[in-house]
Amino acid sequence: MAAKNEKKTAKKELKQKAKKHVVETNTLVIEAQEALEAEKNKFLRLFADFENYKKRTAKERIELFKTASQEVMVALLPVLDDFDRALSELDKADDTLTGIQLIYNKIFDILKKQGLTKIEIESNTVFDAELHEAITQLPASGDHPKGSIVDVVASGYKLGDLIIRYPKVVVAQ
Repeated sequence: MAAKNEKKTAKKELKQKAKKHVVETNTLVIEAQEALEAEKNKFLRLFADFENYKKRTAKERIELFKTASQEVMVALLPVLDDFDRALSELDKADDTLTGIQLIYNKIFDILKKQGLTKIEIESNTVFDAELHEAITQLPASGDHPKGSIVDVVASGYKLGDLIIRYPKVVVAQ
């Protein structure tokens, strides 16, 4: 009988060890699944961050292309100013006016194709500090009421919707 009892005890111990092993295995599987889920979440976040990065850099690249020509445009604006001045002085001499007018039109058309537009201002327009740059003031008169633009010294220009140079004006005070 002692042998039977030993066999029963051994079977019980073996069953308990098997149950412990199953519990430990289940615990390890659960821990492994939790670790896998955590890594999966990390991966998804990293992937989403990368997608956001790609979108942001693509947007920045588009903005860079839009404004890349701004430096060239700003550098050419004094040339346009010189042409404006020359044309206003050459109204008296018609023979050279045609050639200069053709050159001016050609340069301005090229710049216009790149998105440059001239800001048109009429005399007696009300001065707006957000749209104009006052370089001097003159006393108001009957022709020019207080706060109006008397003269445009240098034209303003836009590149797309961005003002790259404000018009320089003389204001009546």
